[in-house]
Parts: sequence; C-alpha cells; structure tokens
Amino acid sequence: METLEHRSCRTYPENQRKFIVFYLLAYLGLGVISIGIWWFVYIHLLSVSHFITYSLLKFTKATHIGSAVEFFFYDIPKVFMLLVLVVFCVGVIRSFFTPERTRKILAGKTEFFGNIIAALLGIVTPFCSCSAVPLFIGFVTAGVPLGVTFSFLISAPMINEIALGLLYGLMGWKIAALYLGTGLSIAIIAGWVIGRFRMENYIQDWVREFRANETSDAEVKLTWLDRIIYGKDAVKEIVGRVWIYIILGIAIGAGIHGFVPEGFMASIMGSGSWWAVPLAVIIGIPIYSNAAGIIPVVEALLGKGAALGTVLAFMMSVIALSLPEMIILRNVLKIRLILTFVGIVAGGILLVGYLFNMII
Repeated sequence: METLEHRSCRTYPENQRKFIVFYLLAYLGLGVISIGIWWFVYIHLLSVSHFITYSLLKFTKATHIGSAVEFFFYDIPKVFMLLVLVVFCVGVIRSFFTPERTRKILAGKTEFFGNIIAALLGIVTPFCSCSAVPLFIGFVTAGVPLGVTFSFLISAPMINEIALGLLYGLMGWKIAALYLGTGLSIAIIAGWVIGRFRMENYIQDWVREFRANETSDAEVKLTWLDRIIYGKDAVKEIVGRVWIYIILGIAIGAGIHGFVPEGFMASIMGSGSWWAVPLAVIIGIPIYSNAAGIIPVVEALLGKGAALGTVLAFMMSVIALSLPEMIILRNVLKIRLILTFVGIVAGGILLVGYLFNMII
C-alpha cells in the first residue's frame, strides 16, 4: 500500500485541480450508492444464508451440521461487510494520525495524562506486531516516557477499529462499550504502573543508545481525495492480511455453534467456575490471531452459555498478550521488563474477567 508519507509528497498543478474535484465527487457519489447496496444486502443476509443452507445445499433443518453451515454462510459475508466499512472509515481517520504526528503528540506529556492520551491514540493509530519495534524505538527516542509508551502498546492492538466495529455489529453497543471501557482502563493503569517502576534500564542497550534523527519532517498536507484513497488502500491492505484468520475464526465459531451442546461451555467457562478466567487467559496467550479472527469465536462462545467476563478475558489475552508479539518485543526489551508487562496486563485482564462475571 502506498504510504501516507509518500502520498503527502504529491503536488497538484493548478490545471489539475478540477480533475481532483471531479474524482472526489465521483468517489462520494459511488460511496453513497455503495452504502445503499451494502445496507440492502446486510439486512437480507439471514434469509440468504438460510436459502443457501437448506434449499441449495439440502441440509436438514434442526441438525448440528445444518446449524453450523448456516452460521458459516451467515457470518462470512456479515463479518467481511462490517470489516470493509469500518476499516475504510477509520482508514480516513488514520490519515490524520501518522506515526510521526503521534510521537509529537506524546512527547513531553506528563505521566498519567500522557497515559490517557496514549491509550486514546492507540485506538486510531496503526499498530501490529511487525511495527512494534520501529514504533517503540521512535517513541523512546522522541522522549516519550516508558509507561506512556506501554499504554499505547497495550491499547493499539487490543482496542482497535476492527475489534470495536465487529463487536458492535455482531453483539451490540453494550458489549462494545464494555470492551472499550475496560480495555482503556487496562492500558492506562498498566502503563502508569510500569512507569512507576522506573524500568528504563531494562530496555535493550542498543535502543537506549539510539538517537533520534533531528531533522523534522515537513507538515503533511493531504486533500480529501488523498484521504479517501488512503481509506480504500487500507481496506485492501488490512482485509488482504486478515481474511484467512477471519475464515478460520468463523469456521471454528460455526463448529462451536452447531456441535457444542448448550450447557457445555457454561460448565467450563461459566461464571461459577473460579478457575475459568485464569484458564481462559492461559489458553489465549499462545494463540496467534487478531480481533477479526477471534471475534466470531467469541460470538459463538457467548451463544453457547460461556460467561461474558471469561470470554472477554480470553479475547483480550489473545489480542494483547500474544506469544509472537512477545518474541518480537524481545528485540527491544529485556526479559524482566517483558515479564513485568505481561504480569501487569494479565492481572488487569483477570480483574476484568472476574468483575464482569460477578456483576453480569
């Protein structure tokens, strides 16, 4: 995908401005038509999946395999349609938040206030395991306090637009709001606690010796056409990267939905089992997935009677404490700091799990 920084270097001669306006209006018109088609298809997905399963494929109603197949054909288009819409909208928003601008916003902020700002920026700023190392180096060398940096590192993968958008679309605004509130709380408090420990000496030596480039980048100026194209490119890049995880997640969710008895998950992941929350966290850490892949599994677990707190703990551990991410962060952090990070975040996730199991 063409980077935002490369696109910001474009200049448009005077005689090309009318073409920019034309293309912008064309994109907007196409967008309005697309939204109408999107909504029409979305509200008919259930009847279409029912037709495919029982009329075209001839599965018998009220059977395990029929239920699983119907779930699969219903969730596949639903999740991808939600994903495309959400990623495009947030892609446009992200065009206002380059990594360089994010570093400038966070640099020099006092702790706790900086933790809050960092956690909020994590929601709309690009982050994945492959970008952990350069972002971490950039934050540290720009003078961002260590605890503030960790608030961003916790928030960005866990409370991203995919997680919130899919949670809202699949399970409603209440669960999405609960996830947003608890995820932000964990990011803010965990980052603040890590900052209190003063563990700057546990960053790898080569990172602490690294010096930021003193030349400042030119201010990014983008037209709205650039931002729309950036959102379109974000859809191509992100959906192209996560589609296989989505299909695998939905396939697992379909199996749970069709074949797992109603009371089975309640007995294992129910609120009455004290060991369910820590077990969910332990199981979630080695799993390599993203929000798009794990949310269909979460949807199926909740539908089969698993407790909300236990399922949220499982989801948070998969997204925020994945083993591959820890291996990548090992390049910039010493073992003691990684273990401190994992312990504090895991403790926050456990607290969230137990809290919601008690009150819901």
